[in-house]
Amino acid sequence: MSLPHPTTDQISLPIVLAVLGDPTRLAIVRYLASKEGVPLNCSKFLDLASKTNLSYHLAKLREAGVTRSEAVGTSRLITLRRDDLDKRFPGLLDSVIAAADGDKALPAVGVSEVEVSA
Repeated sequence: MSLPHPTTDQISLPIVLAVLGDPTRLAIVRYLASKEGVPLNCSKFLDLASKTNLSYHLAKLREAGVTRSEAVGTSRLITLRRDDLDKRFPGLLDSVIAAADGDKALPAVGVSEVEVSA
């Protein structure tokens, strides 16, 4: 099953800004940016919201063109559409993420993760 995603040209600045205006969605985007290029299972974000609420937020990000969701079995793998966003709005994503860094009002993602050193 393929999920609908807007093309690069269909990504709209007002919609992207509105989607990123939500603290939960901004926290998801910041976390995806910190794991750049690594598809993440949607379960990585369960500390942010219930499954139903999380599905809603991930759908909004996908529909706005901020993320790409790929169905793999019963899971969804989420990636940031950085190349598409940078092509459409150069520097926007970096600016939003930089402005959000250190904002204590944003929910934390992945705080329960254990880093394994090699």
